[in-house]
Amino acid sequence: MNGNKKNALLVLSGGMDSVTLLYDRAEEIALAVSFDYGSNHNHKEIPFAKKHCEALGIPHVVIPLKFMAEHFESSLLSGADAIPEGHYADENMKSTVVPFRNGIMLSIAAGLAESKGLQKVMMANHFGDHDVYPDCRKEFVDNMSAAISAGTYANIFIDAPYTSISKADIARKGAALGIDYAQTWSCYKGLEKHCGKCGTCIERKEALAAAGITDNTEYLA
Repeated sequence: MNGNKKNALLVLSGGMDSVTLLYDRAEEIALAVSFDYGSNHNHKEIPFAKKHCEALGIPHVVIPLKFMAEHFESSLLSGADAIPEGHYADENMKSTVVPFRNGIMLSIAAGLAESKGLQKVMMANHFGDHDVYPDCRKEFVDNMSAAISAGTYANIFIDAPYTSISKADIARKGAALGIDYAQTWSCYKGLEKHCGKCGTCIERKEALAAAGITDNTEYLA
């Protein structure tokens, strides 16, 4: 960074991880972007993304990617009833993968960052994502960053500081930052409240418990 100039764009979902990164690195973030790709829970998480950006005075934009819901296969795009219940480690959670979602979003974020004169794109993937989601693994992030750098005049790169830490570690960072995680959304079903039974809900509960944080999330079960 040059002086106090903000030089980063953050891909912000409105979930625990990206909201933590928003607060953790707020002094670097010039713009946050959320993608409305037609998932079951976009309508629940994007308002939280907007709310936290407003609290920090960080500009926020929402980019629609409806073609993903129309053409891609994933239970995350197929309604609440299609979301499997159980732990992330279970084989059935692979159905929630949206093919190359992060690759698509990071490509658009890179173009937006270069258009805004920014230097890097930040994402909040973490170590717990790796078994289920290929586009959250360090190998993907490193190679995608290299491709983005080679394909932009500004040599934009990806900054993914949580790649090697757990969701519980992220929650501990958030607790130190004073984040109210009840003001974030995780559940893949996108119902009125968190279902409490899908992989993301179970992971959320386990991370908050491991971090010693009182879980004020409202669950259906």
